[in-house]
Formats: sequence, C-alpha cells, structure tokens
Amino acid sequence: MMVYSYSEAQEQLSSLLEKALSEGEIKLRNQDGRIFVIRPEQPLKSSPFEVQSLKLPIDKADIFEAIGESRARF
Repeated sequence: MMVYSYSEAQEQLSSLLEKALSEGEIKLRNQDGRIFVIRPEQPLKSSPFEVQSLKLPIDKADIFEAIGESRARF
C-alpha cells in the first residue's frame, strides 16, 4: 500500500478519498513522520431513527404515572 505525504493529500484529497473507497484504506504521512489511516465507513443499513425496544414489565398506568411525575416537577 502506498503512503501519501501530507502535501499530496492536500492537493488531491477527493481523488485519495475515491482511492480509499476502492482499496479499503489509504495512509497519510504527516510532516513529523506520523502515519494516519483513512478508511471509509460503511453506510448504515437501517434508519438512524430505528431503535430497538426494551422488554420491561410496565403497563400504561406506569407510563402515565411517570409522565405525571415529570410534569409536576416542571
């Protein structure tokens, strides 16, 4: 795998990001010699608003009671 310099990355950022997509990752060498890896993140397969439910032993009365207590505080 090729390691790109910091100045190369600044000049060709969009093409390097495309290369990271096709190859899986790219490496950048900073001016002080440190190496950083840029790896594309996989897109989420579900909506970020989709949350898993919790199975708790509560009923409507418990929920209404909690709402009432919350409203009383504010």
